[in-house]
Amino acid sequence: MQKIFLAIACGALSVLASLPASADEGMWTYHDFPSQAVAEKFGVRIDQTWLDRVRLGTVRLAGCTASFVSPNGLILTNHHCIESCLAELSTQTDDLIAAGFLASDRGKERRCETQIADVLVGMVNITSQVDAAVTGKSSQDANDARKQTLTQIEQSCETNSQKDRKTGPLKCQTVNLYNGGQYWLYQYKRYTDIRLVFAPERDIAAFGGDPDNFQFPRWCLDMGVLRAYENGKPAKTPNHLSINFDGPAANELVFVSGHPGSTDRLLTVAQLETQRDVELPRWLLRAAELRGRYVQYGKGNAEAARTVEDQLNGLENSIKVRRRQLDALLDDELLASKRAAEQALRDAVAADPQLSQSIGDPWAEIETAQSAYRAMHLPLTFIENGAGWGGRLAGIARLLVRAADERAKPNTERLREYTDAALPRIEQQLAAALPVYPEIEIIRLTFGLERMREWLGPDHEIVRKLLSKESPDELAQRLVNGTKLGDPETRLALWNGGKAAITSADDPLIEFARAVEPAARALRQRYEDEVEAPVEAASEKIARARFASLGTSVYPDATFTLRLNYGTVQGWSENGVAVEPFTQLSRLFERATGAEPFKVPASWERAKATLDMSTRFNLATNNDIVGGNSGSALINAKGEVVGLIFDGNINSISGAYWFDTELNRAVAVDTTIIREALRKVYDAKALATEMGLR
Repeated sequence: MQKIFLAIACGALSVLASLPASADEGMWTYHDFPSQAVAEKFGVRIDQTWLDRVRLGTVRLAGCTASFVSPNGLILTNHHCIESCLAELSTQTDDLIAAGFLASDRGKERRCETQIADVLVGMVNITSQVDAAVTGKSSQDANDARKQTLTQIEQSCETNSQKDRKTGPLKCQTVNLYNGGQYWLYQYKRYTDIRLVFAPERDIAAFGGDPDNFQFPRWCLDMGVLRAYENGKPAKTPNHLSINFDGPAANELVFVSGHPGSTDRLLTVAQLETQRDVELPRWLLRAAELRGRYVQYGKGNAEAARTVEDQLNGLENSIKVRRRQLDALLDDELLASKRAAEQALRDAVAADPQLSQSIGDPWAEIETAQSAYRAMHLPLTFIENGAGWGGRLAGIARLLVRAADERAKPNTERLREYTDAALPRIEQQLAAALPVYPEIEIIRLTFGLERMREWLGPDHEIVRKLLSKESPDELAQRLVNGTKLGDPETRLALWNGGKAAITSADDPLIEFARAVEPAARALRQRYEDEVEAPVEAASEKIARARFASLGTSVYPDATFTLRLNYGTVQGWSENGVAVEPFTQLSRLFERATGAEPFKVPASWERAKATLDMSTRFNLATNNDIVGGNSGSALINAKGEVVGLIFDGNINSISGAYWFDTELNRAVAVDTTIIREALRKVYDAKALATEMGLR
């Protein structure tokens, strides 16, 4: 089996330089896309004009990707990327997830209150500024200086953009690439008024449900359409992408422009072993039990099933991802290859006396930090990271309590998630009038408290403080039933009232959050000093060694920032059986059982006689993607949308750590089935016309 790794094992940095990432691997930044490699392999020229046009047509949503597909703000993404909006807009008598939604005109488009849409409009290399701020400092002082510098850069960018008539206000984000090898300032145009236009029924958007998740062949119309508004009117988006409704051909060159969430391909072996031995097993144990509680609750009645569906779907998807990631890290062959690659880089550094003296042994420094992390992992997870008090309401309480302290500090001295650049997004979420389901809040809070007592022990200081007089279930019920944080006006009053309002609040969840805050802050400080600071410093040294030879001829780990990947439409061989790259509509009806999750919606049954059964439905490519790429446009060499990424095959999950050219596949909705659906199933004439369908 052919495995491809970053920094393939070799004996010297000079040899490493001759071995860039091969095959079609790579989540490339737009400022370092390997256009020459694409030209040499495929004979296709990707110039700056092409890159700029695709970049400005690509949209980042909360946790997903999308694309502008009309000059009037129309956004194409996945159904599962807008499922939270559908859940928020649904009621007991109007379930938009189950029934779907189509706005008959723009006046009927419905706002998704917490959704945002960002477009990357500027990129500035700020590495020299960050390096200057940390040079000569201890790891802890450097960690503080680095954060302060990044906050200052973001603040200056946003302040200056307010005065720039050409760009208008921008959202500015500093980005760490190559684990500290580079720092960039990314500038975004942000849309905060996002409205729902179209969503198909759940039964066709997620046909096959969890059993088919991360599988192929597939038959999912996993699409959704939103619209961005500005000043109450549809946004003007001249840099939109055109849709080619004929779809791609087998073996055709295709690109994925999107925001892959996170990969760990540049981590050291010690860091991967921590994930394998500590993080993933413990997370999976907790998540599997919580899933069971969700499932049991959902069986109570139809309304319970509806209200828990969105959270259950997300949890089941995460469990499958992390289980497969653990499988990858338990693969001795793959981890041995990582060890060999790491040792090769260490040997190359040792062979260069000047470089060796400059960076020392950063791998040993990370190993030491990992030992400290393992020792504090359980209390950190439950107390600071919030596993001990799950639920939206408990999370809001902790946010309000911590924000009251942080907002009283100068901007550069705050925790990074509470800087001035982050506050508008927090306020938007606090102000959103979203449905709150007390029964689910109690389930999540009870579960967190029970597991915290189990894992930390009944004699742990925090456990005794919280549970000395009440059981987890009693405490959870009292807190959830007594709080008023489900009301946006109450939340905003506490937010705007600052420290005084939080200190005097008699809300039980606020009192709870105040009680745990000192211990949580102490754990966070310990983590930052003993783990984060030394790992950041050591990672930058390793990046320096890698950059000494490779530079940007390899790609950085994914960071939920915009990337471009190239590949081809192709299937693969699974255990000796050929998997074809396309599925056809006819097989959807053959595979249907009439019961969820293999149930075809009534709208499709009614239209069945008019449908072309040879229409391509889903397709597979060898593009290098991970979570966050959901909703990404699959683009041909002309820059046209020919598909909509919504999943990967089961092998692609190990892409968090490495890329397998033979087995890793991305899965997309073919634009030909989108055409068939809009025309013949949903009779969405106006929408189809705006999307360019004639």
